[in-house]
Amino acid sequence: MTDEHIRTGQRIEAAFAGLAMRLFGTLSRPRASALGGWIARMIGPRLGITRRARRNLARALPELDAAARDRAILEMWDNLGRVVGEFPHLKTMDAFAPGAAIQATGLEHVDAAIARGKPLIFYSGHFGNWEVAALAAALYGLKLAAIYRAANNPLVDRMMTQLRRDLGADPIPKGPQGARKILGAIKAGQSLCMLVDQKMNDGIAVPFFGRDAMTAPAIAELALRYDCTVLPARVERLPGSRFQVTVFPPHDLPASGDRAADTLALMTMINHMLEGWIRARPGHWFWLHRRWPD
Repeated sequence: MTDEHIRTGQRIEAAFAGLAMRLFGTLSRPRASALGGWIARMIGPRLGITRRARRNLARALPELDAAARDRAILEMWDNLGRVVGEFPHLKTMDAFAPGAAIQATGLEHVDAAIARGKPLIFYSGHFGNWEVAALAAALYGLKLAAIYRAANNPLVDRMMTQLRRDLGADPIPKGPQGARKILGAIKAGQSLCMLVDQKMNDGIAVPFFGRDAMTAPAIAELALRYDCTVLPARVERLPGSRFQVTVFPPHDLPASGDRAADTLALMTMINHMLEGWIRARPGHWFWLHRRWPD
């Protein structure tokens, strides 16, 4: 989309986003995070879209009572607000050293994957501050391509793309326009980082919290085609705008000879992993997304 086709509303939205980034940037990271969380807690639960989050929670985790669902909703909005407040501070975060903003466990799985000599694909979900996963990989010294869903507002998308470049990742948008770049990144020896928990209408049906959810199969298709090492990477929020990144052992790639069946099997493993993370800390996941058919 060229600039002359950008709507006035999108320009206003982008201006507010830029103003918010500058405001949060004047504060320390913990203060910006706390302010973003407070604003989101005050406003978010009153928005109509929260009804979708409540429906998703009730269907996915029916064992939670009403009070537990209310707490999860409030934590979700708090986390989302904190993510926004932390955006201008991501590029100043340090990692791995004692007391650093980003702590990590499971790095031996990354080292083993590098030694194996095959392409690496990290995956995570919209959990904690999801931008930290790619940042941690870049700070660990990996040449990284971050696969992302382009924002609906092209001006906001430019801001986010520049942020990801500042973090040391090569941003590649999802969709047909990004497919060629993804293949080029793999052939160039770059690792990939993907968020794989959102709905894709033309994806494949994969179980998620006991119901089929349309799921993008790209990570499985790439892994099976190029014999990639697929590493789950969870980002958990800690007090004081700090984070714990946990890299789990790689998935064993199915090898039945039936590519469609193997793709489904690997995506089922991935959704099962994500589901476990979400069950453990439901307030840190993005329940607002229309993940399942109504």
